[in-house]
Amino acid sequence: MSKKLVLIDGNSIAYRAFFALPLLNNDKGVHTNAVYGFTMMLMKILEEEKPTHMLVAFDAGKTTFRHKTFSEYKGGRQKTPPELSEQFPFIRELLRAYGIAQYELENYEADDIIGTLSLAAEKAGFETKVISGDKDLTQLSSDKTTVNITRKGITDIEEYTPSHIQEKYGLTAKQIIDMKGLMGDSSDNIPGVPGVGEKTAIKLLKEYGTLENLLQSIDQVSGKKLQEKLSEFKDQAVMSKELATITREAPVEVSLDELHYEGFRQEEVFKIFKELGFNSLLEKIGGAAVAGEPIELDEIDFTQTDEIKEEIFTQEGSFYVEVLEDNYHYADIIGFALVNENGSYYLPVKSALESEAFRKWAEDGTKKKTVYDAKRSEVTLRHHGIHLRGAGFDVALASYIINPSESADNLTVIAKQHGFTDVRADEAVYGKGAKRTIPENKVLGEHLVRKAAVLGLLKEKLEKELWENDQFKLFNSLEMPLSKVLAEMEYVGVKLDLGRLAKMGEEIRARLAEIEAKIFESAGEHFNINSPKQLGVILFEKLGLPPVKKTKTGYSTSADVLEKLAPKHQIIEEILQYRQLGKLQSTYIEGLQKVVNKKTEKVHTRFNQALTQTGRLSSTDPNLQNIPIRLEEGRKIRQAFVPSEKDWVMFAADYSQIELRVLAHIAGDEKLIDAFRNDMDIHTKTAMEVFKAGKDEVTSNMRRHAKAVNFGIVYGISDYGLSQSLGITRKEAGEFIDRYLESYPGVKDYMEEIVKDAKQKGYVETLLHRRRYLPEITSRNFNLRSFAERTAMNTPIQGSAADIIKKAMIEMADRLKEEGLKARLLLQVHDELIFEAPESEIEKLIEIVPDVMEHAIELKVPLKVDFSYGPTWYDAK
Repeated sequence: MSKKLVLIDGNSIAYRAFFALPLLNNDKGVHTNAVYGFTMMLMKILEEEKPTHMLVAFDAGKTTFRHKTFSEYKGGRQKTPPELSEQFPFIRELLRAYGIAQYELENYEADDIIGTLSLAAEKAGFETKVISGDKDLTQLSSDKTTVNITRKGITDIEEYTPSHIQEKYGLTAKQIIDMKGLMGDSSDNIPGVPGVGEKTAIKLLKEYGTLENLLQSIDQVSGKKLQEKLSEFKDQAVMSKELATITREAPVEVSLDELHYEGFRQEEVFKIFKELGFNSLLEKIGGAAVAGEPIELDEIDFTQTDEIKEEIFTQEGSFYVEVLEDNYHYADIIGFALVNENGSYYLPVKSALESEAFRKWAEDGTKKKTVYDAKRSEVTLRHHGIHLRGAGFDVALASYIINPSESADNLTVIAKQHGFTDVRADEAVYGKGAKRTIPENKVLGEHLVRKAAVLGLLKEKLEKELWENDQFKLFNSLEMPLSKVLAEMEYVGVKLDLGRLAKMGEEIRARLAEIEAKIFESAGEHFNINSPKQLGVILFEKLGLPPVKKTKTGYSTSADVLEKLAPKHQIIEEILQYRQLGKLQSTYIEGLQKVVNKKTEKVHTRFNQALTQTGRLSSTDPNLQNIPIRLEEGRKIRQAFVPSEKDWVMFAADYSQIELRVLAHIAGDEKLIDAFRNDMDIHTKTAMEVFKAGKDEVTSNMRRHAKAVNFGIVYGISDYGLSQSLGITRKEAGEFIDRYLESYPGVKDYMEEIVKDAKQKGYVETLLHRRRYLPEITSRNFNLRSFAERTAMNTPIQGSAADIIKKAMIEMADRLKEEGLKARLLLQVHDELIFEAPESEIEKLIEIVPDVMEHAIELKVPLKVDFSYGPTWYDAK
């Protein structure tokens, strides 16, 4: 069998991926675009190349043996953005999970490792592929080694074989080094000969073969000026060639046999993809569930109770409700299990739902129940006409509060995290995908009773930890009551005006048809606008626009490419608009119609209460927090959300700049506190401070810059992140951040102190004692440590804001009952609460909603709430 070695330039591909993709975050706030792009490249390589051997080489540090020759080698390079630096540990972790060797060598670059190993592979008869974004590596090309260079992005590849180099430059692979010696390389700060570019260098090398031959024949070179340059910078050219030469004799201590690739470790890759939020990639490799054989378990004694009598119920017990589908609003209950001092019981669904004794116990708030996911249990039973009360301890919420970074989406995982291993994974009991089935009662009963039993064991352990962490109040007074509020909101749902939604769909289709006609007119012919291939031909061949990026299948017509071309032809604006409206139509207009309950004409979004590390709620099926509102057509989708009763209206109340107010309180910065107490526009105030301008001198652009840095500080923005959002240089962005911190010394002190505190404790806390553990805060790895430091700064702010709105929701639900109002809380979207209410109650809501929300917690600055109302959600904004 032939041997094939793939060598990847790790740093280069990571950089390419980072700058090719927009900044992405997972739900824990970790930037993931470089890891995502790197992973896509890796999967493509494994699929297409099918290597037998593989290695990813990394640079070991900033200083190499080349710096002895030229101290300014690679000088002037901008510092790696922290958003990229923090991703390298994840890339390395990913490679370990994939079983791919990785290597770095002190005093040498990744290029030298690749050069040395590719030569060894050639001698051993391997076919070798080198993958990089750096053209320096093309010098390694030979009959046995192909060098693949990424052009734009990460998937657009140019293959450098000896014949391709000959065709492109008219040179051999070895002459690439001579060419670099002459023309230099600005990216590596290799000087070369001033005034000699690629064209001149190629011409000279075609004539003289090597740099050495050329320098011995300077007097024969045509052009006096060129002769002078070559004479003057002779030594510099020789040095530049030396710097550009990849050593193929580096002291690499890894053998080719050690690079043998045996395939990825499925469970480890699943785990990383899940942690990073790479759901589409997870599906690609069949990762819906953790692989592996089910653990053989001992028998557990339980009673199958078909005739349910009051005697089996006690004052306290563990109660488990099994629902297999994610969207439990539309799912059937599979079964119930109950474990208490009387025994262990499996309650078949039909028997339980028809039993008056079961209903009476379930609805009795004095009978305390330990449950898994109280909200899910309440909502599913409500759909069957039973109002679950007395859910006093939720294992899912307790586990989440104790450590939100240990993401667990089922009871088995939580049990194993806390040392209880005798619960089988659902996949082992039910199967998965098309093979999913409900087993016979003995197997199902044992599985559910085992889950109920572990709930009681977990309660004892988790309750103790909550008290030790000073988090029992957060659990008992915030998250548990909130689960009941959220359950009510989910069950009630939000009414959709399906007629209006359909009409919007028609209007968007009409707009799409108009834009389509304009596009065809601009193009001079009909074609499939959604086909990148056909669109590429129209734009770059027929209309003669300059191609920005090419892929293997043709021209790239991605959004970033089209935005660059926008000023060059009116068709581009039309295509961008066509795509935006098309996405709106498919994702939101049609998407909402798919998830609406046809009987009630309502959507029942699910609020994820135990997901994010900051404590914020998120929503799914549908995600009502992400309806695009920048586009007017997107905003108009909110017109389809209407009250569920006649003569009712929608009422929206929104916290104004809550995170900045929390920052002012936590940091204790006098200028920020003073600005909020005097009801100043905080962005104008910041612009005045940073630009040293009077209030009347602040321009809209100055305020825009101030707004970006105000909110950026809350999210731990870097100079790179700010430069991207404002379209300014990193240097300008860095200076802007420095001036901001000079203006608000309290904020600067807070940032320094919170990091010190986190290093001592290992975690940070919100105002209500929600914790986020940061084990990497003392890491020797700079990238891991710097990410943890930024997280330490922003978590108390974001998390406290999340806690405040949760507290407001609980108090709001209580106040509505207390006042005897019919008004209902329907949605929470970021810092906003949306209600529906009779028109006759609006005056009362105007009085009580701001009152409750603004006094949910007392800060050094006032909380401020804006509100509005109208016949639709759109009008209530």
